[in-house]
Amino acid sequence: MERFHEEEIEEPVSPTGQYLTSSSLSVYILGVLESEVPIDDSQTVPLLQNLFLPINSRFSSIMIRDKNGEKKWKKVEVKLEDHIKVPTFPNGKSSNLFLYDEYLDEYMSTIAVEHLPQNRPLWELHIIKYPTSNAKGTLVFKLHHALGDGFSLMGALLSCMQRADNTSLPFTLPSSQRPKASSISNTKGFFKKLPSIFFQTISEFGWSFLKSKLIEDDQTPIRSCAEDFKTRQMTISDVTFSLDLIKDVKSKLGVSINDVLAGVIFFGIRLYMQEINLKSSQTQSTALVLLNTRNIEGYKSVKEMIEKTNSRSAWGNQYAFLHVSIPELSDSKYANPLEFIREAHKDMTKKKNSLATPLTGMLLDMLRKLRGPEAAASYLRSTLRNSSTTISNIIGPVEQMAVANHPIKGFYFMVAGSPESLTMTIMSYMGKIRIAFGVEKNFIDKQLFKSCLENSLEMIKEAAKKISA
Repeated sequence: MERFHEEEIEEPVSPTGQYLTSSSLSVYILGVLESEVPIDDSQTVPLLQNLFLPINSRFSSIMIRDKNGEKKWKKVEVKLEDHIKVPTFPNGKSSNLFLYDEYLDEYMSTIAVEHLPQNRPLWELHIIKYPTSNAKGTLVFKLHHALGDGFSLMGALLSCMQRADNTSLPFTLPSSQRPKASSISNTKGFFKKLPSIFFQTISEFGWSFLKSKLIEDDQTPIRSCAEDFKTRQMTISDVTFSLDLIKDVKSKLGVSINDVLAGVIFFGIRLYMQEINLKSSQTQSTALVLLNTRNIEGYKSVKEMIEKTNSRSAWGNQYAFLHVSIPELSDSKYANPLEFIREAHKDMTKKKNSLATPLTGMLLDMLRKLRGPEAAASYLRSTLRNSSTTISNIIGPVEQMAVANHPIKGFYFMVAGSPESLTMTIMSYMGKIRIAFGVEKNFIDKQLFKSCLENSLEMIKEAAKKISA
């Protein structure tokens, strides 16, 4: 590989990238692709060399400190064999698919908490050739979150994949059907709203600050308050829903798809709490909902994302958190779970219309400049730790993906390294919604939690049927 002079290859690590690689936090993304056919890994090295590495220089860079102690990305020679892992599971009957499900679950739990070596680029590819109940084989990409957020990494993944039905056609994404932004050309009307926006911003920012520094969520069946989050294990599971079903509920309530999904998750969480401890269904619990701050629709090409002048779709980590209270479970809300969706819609709309989110970003930046990246990372860690769960969402393609003639039948992702006992992600792909969840091992019963999410959607679906079309 061509060698570079130091001044040509060092690129500053973004502030968010520094927070995510600090002594307080080290966060990873696991991207899981389930193959429809048995995996032939003979093309792995050339595919990584010719498709993956050229996407972004960070995939062939390590993180170093310069003479001033600043973190930089430094280009290095990549030894691909160090990044490819092909595990061997104990022998079992190939017809017993559930046997390999258990081995895969255990393997995922192990790699989720392992730290990647700092002396090579911060990613790995795990190739699991064993069949499970979901697939004939599984690919797991593990990437450090400092490399980019879900938007960046999803765009990178799509650039490596082809449509299974027609390789010459581009992927399409499900329509978000977002309402158009209202015009502010009416100056009088805009200024009339300013007092409301101002007081709402102060209220939301103040509450967010208190939640990050002083006010912790209650200890509950989904929040252990354990301090050893860097060493404790997590187990990963998921549920799959029909996107059409979610859209049907969305249309009847006049809300967004994300509002429906948040309501399903919140109701499912409260059902789980009630199963474990009846009183815990009325505790103070907060979700951190991840918000993409790019304010654009659809994925951009890799070239567009790495173009520094295109800040609207730039590569990297561009997101913020919304503190959203998980509604308490009362008898009336149990009878009508649609109230969970309505409350989620009301709360998130109110927070998005305030300026609390950009103010929080400014606060982090000010902390970094005055006290250094570690202080900002510590603030971010306390923000995560004081909440009960984090929810992030990525939009996937409508059509089936394929890589090296391997059709991908299932796709989801998980975030590892957060100090919370419960982390949740949402992924759309091929007309399905996959909600994955990472739970603290030996604390949260993942099978019961999964059952509660499924019951939540079923009860919401039945309640929506009673609404007149």
